[in-house]
Amino acid sequence: MQNTIYDLSMNECCDLIEHVGATRTVEVCGALGSGKTQGIRAEMQRRFPDHIYIEFDCTNKDIQDLSVPKFMKALEDHISDYVEFVPNAELGVHLGKPIILNFDEMGKGSPTLKKGTRRVYHERAVNGLNLPEGSIVYMTSNLGSEGLGDGMPAHQRNTIIRVRMRKPNAEEWIDWGMNNDIDPAVLGWVREFPQVLQSYEDVDDPSDNEYIHDPRVQRDGVCTARTLHMVSDTLKVRDRLTSTTLTAAMIGTIGMRGALDLQAFVAMADQLPTLQSIKDDPKNARVPDSASAVCLVVYRALSMIERDWFGAWCKYMERLGAEAQALFIMNATKTGYKNQAWIMNQPQFGQWCLSHGHLVRRTDDV
Repeated sequence: MQNTIYDLSMNECCDLIEHVGATRTVEVCGALGSGKTQGIRAEMQRRFPDHIYIEFDCTNKDIQDLSVPKFMKALEDHISDYVEFVPNAELGVHLGKPIILNFDEMGKGSPTLKKGTRRVYHERAVNGLNLPEGSIVYMTSNLGSEGLGDGMPAHQRNTIIRVRMRKPNAEEWIDWGMNNDIDPAVLGWVREFPQVLQSYEDVDDPSDNEYIHDPRVQRDGVCTARTLHMVSDTLKVRDRLTSTTLTAAMIGTIGMRGALDLQAFVAMADQLPTLQSIKDDPKNARVPDSASAVCLVVYRALSMIERDWFGAWCKYMERLGAEAQALFIMNATKTGYKNQAWIMNQPQFGQWCLSHGHLVRRTDDV
């Protein structure tokens, strides 16, 4: 089993890229669908808002895509006309501003592309032109153990810093999902079944976790951070799809096992009290019977809460029990949660804290 003690979180990978990426190239290797491309992109854009982000897709490029010839007429002191090579616009060297350049899927690039880009990621230069001062270069690739063809010759490998990015765990993904409009049914399901984000490297027998990608067996749809986002998008339009169409789409996204299990959560989510009933009559709106359904109500509120009905939610939340209230407060006060600042400034929040100090202490210890 792979020793993962030095696997980094996405934010730790971004820390490394931020601080060494102007002079040294970091290659981030991570599991398929783990967010290594889009997740790192969003974080680097947040950290460097004045840089121009460039994503160079190495899977559909070859050596001829790096530059093209430009015919130059001879000047008076020249003995002939000549050709100069102009860099591909996708490399961003022509922009004259600091860039963040990601050689995406470099491990799958052609041998000639890997040779042709070496000076860019090693010396920060393209066809004799230096990247603008302060530019950052990094790479993303899949794990070699996934068997997807990623690799790099030794002399090229020797010019980069290779790190492994671990998959997000359930709590991290749920935190991200609450800030990115993920369907509450998916958030609740991931909380109940955190193994859907487990790494195959932590599973001795593939049959022990049928939700995930495992190179030792052939599976069609599987659960990854990416496909969970995809299935959430489908669930948001479920009222416009037949039951058969919805189920088929879910199976085609996260596989048979995941789709049928998630479907049970979706059915439960569709029987929750409506948001309107909570806003209009928080003291009489229906309270779900099961703990899983209560959890879904909380995650739905975290995803959709607004100032004008926060007071009504607090009245309703009092009826959900201590554990559900602690779940809401723990997540609502987390650094990075999109509504944290205004929630903590609401008078109802302060009143709740005064009345439930023991729950506040409890969540601080989590």
